[in-house]
Amino acid sequence: MKDLEIQMELLKRGATEVISEDELRKKLARSIKESKPLKVKAGFDPTAPDLHLGHTVLIQKMKQFQDLGHETIFLIGDFTGMIGDPSGKSETRPALTPEQVKDNAQTYMEQVGKILDLSKTKVVFNSTWMSKMSSADLIQLAARYTVARMMERDDFQKRYREQRPISVHEFLYPLIQGYDSVALKADVELGGTDQKFNLLVGRELQKEYGQEPQVVIMMPLLEGTDGVNKMSKSLGNYIGISETPKEIFGKTMSISDLMMYKYYELLSDRPSDEIYRLRDDVAEGRVHPMEAKKALAQELVAKHHGAQAAKEAREEFERQFSRKETPDDVPEVVVEWESDTMPLAKVMVKAGVAESVGEGKRLIKQGGVELDGARQTDPELRVVPGGYLIKAGKRKYVRVKPL
Repeated sequence: MKDLEIQMELLKRGATEVISEDELRKKLARSIKESKPLKVKAGFDPTAPDLHLGHTVLIQKMKQFQDLGHETIFLIGDFTGMIGDPSGKSETRPALTPEQVKDNAQTYMEQVGKILDLSKTKVVFNSTWMSKMSSADLIQLAARYTVARMMERDDFQKRYREQRPISVHEFLYPLIQGYDSVALKADVELGGTDQKFNLLVGRELQKEYGQEPQVVIMMPLLEGTDGVNKMSKSLGNYIGISETPKEIFGKTMSISDLMMYKYYELLSDRPSDEIYRLRDDVAEGRVHPMEAKKALAQELVAKHHGAQAAKEAREEFERQFSRKETPDDVPEVVVEWESDTMPLAKVMVKAGVAESVGEGKRLIKQGGVELDGARQTDPELRVVPGGYLIKAGKRKYVRVKPL
């Protein structure tokens, strides 16, 4: 196993919160001393058949634990999936049928195998222990947590204030997710920031059952291609890992330059210091933002479809980009950045392709603006200092250079 400090640095990378760092350090130190890997759990409810890059933030963190020699446990919540996680929901979620859960779980494994080494991954279903639990056992579990504590959840509080229904079975969800950690004797559980309540229930239940509480590592929610909302298939801002190489590459190229670095931090296998150098190189003009984004897109395609498919996707994108009819006499304009980032609409004004920020935003929202050949639709998009080719409308082109 690697040195303690090396493990701590890697495992904290990108994390929003670790509860607690001191506990994680102690567990890792004991793991190294005893040559005993930690049990690292991440749970996924198979509520939809396809995974997207937002889901892989946790899987990427699992891979880091796996690469460090720890035991990774991929928990498929086939039992909890039939309840539906109430986290962040304004109303009761419809329950899935056992058949839907089973079908979705199968596709999950096929997709997860593109990132994790399944031969070193323990795949478990929480129905294994929950289906054996009697009514009396479930009552005993429920007795270990109070309604008052359950109502501390923001989403439950909001629904209660607004007199929206809260079904009793929704209270069972965090209890069962927490009990999963008891059943697996988890040392670490990974989850998104929206899962904090559920993750902490796991710590409390482990104490109730006489176990050492798990360390909780919370990862940020990945914004989608719009750069604003959490990646979601329903919002259409997702990049699915089972999509074609061309689609993954093209969608990645559509994210903002600022968002690109978050994708690098959460999804890339590159070392952190290499990502920091890349950011500096782009900011100081040594590397074009588009080239940095191409490298990211190529890495993400390679992760899910292989190196050759990634190479071909990049070549196809570059052929398409080079075929665009860009005039030879595109004017160059030097723009002074007012901060680390600036709204694209304001850059357009400074570059002379929009009369006002409002006009620029309207044009972007209507899909009439391309940045380095990629169409932009987010009127609030901010860009970092760099060289860009901006196309506004059908005929306005300008090459922007930073001051």
